[in-house]
Amino acid sequence: MDTDAQLPERDRSPEPEGVKEQGSRSSRFPPASPRSRPAAAWRWLTGGGPLRRAGLLLTVCLVSLLLVSNYLVQPFLVPSGSMRGTLEVGDRVLVDKLAYRFGDAPRRGDVVVFDGRESFVQDAPSENVVTALIRRGASAVGLMQPAPTSYVKRVVGVGGDRVRCCDRRGLLEVNGHPVLEDYLYPGDAPSQVPFDIVVPEGKLWVMGDHRSDSRDSRDHLGEPGGGTVPVDRVIGRVDWIGWPLDRMTSLRQTGAFADVPDPGREAGHGGIPHG
Repeated sequence: MDTDAQLPERDRSPEPEGVKEQGSRSSRFPPASPRSRPAAAWRWLTGGGPLRRAGLLLTVCLVSLLLVSNYLVQPFLVPSGSMRGTLEVGDRVLVDKLAYRFGDAPRRGDVVVFDGRESFVQDAPSENVVTALIRRGASAVGLMQPAPTSYVKRVVGVGGDRVRCCDRRGLLEVNGHPVLEDYLYPGDAPSQVPFDIVVPEGKLWVMGDHRSDSRDSRDHLGEPGGGTVPVDRVIGRVDWIGWPLDRMTSLRQTGAFADVPDPGREAGHGGIPHG
């Protein structure tokens, strides 16, 4: 039996003239060669006229500046007079963010910028997301004041030190050794508020150079942390004044703590430990 005869006859009519079979999208637009992509990107970047090139250059400069600011050296606008005698209101200082990254720790006499949360600031103020981003970008290049939780002070005591004020001559003592603070603002006493503390390990006791106009570790003695700042909250060390031009200089290192002994038995008795 011829079964093929029972099947419908296949349409064998020719294709209409002028109608071509559509190819696939990939066949009409072959993929770009990997070697051609960098060349095409370069043509796009260098083409488009001077406006595009200027915008590209500005973008590269801003990205580079932000990377340097985030990881190497950050400008910091001094917002208050607490460090007068060393830093003035409106100074743009350059903060070395690598100073303590490779095993080194803050030393007595260093001027540091730190995040005061959980030490000077217990409840950080809320800030609009957009405002925070604008502030972060502008403060990263020294155009705006830093976050309200950032502070600049001088390290007076490190972990284990007994810091006391004042002795019979009215001088600050660290580990029983009187310190002649040559960096103090003229006319200021080392402290009008008496205190005697032992700095916990991993913490710092910090004070402003303009003692009569500085809210520092002394003002937070009764708060959690006892006024001491965790070392891991230190953003970096202030090494230079970068602006204004007439004040551009490296920060002078003090020798006031050169003869202070390491913490010993005397540092562990008589003071009030805070942690």
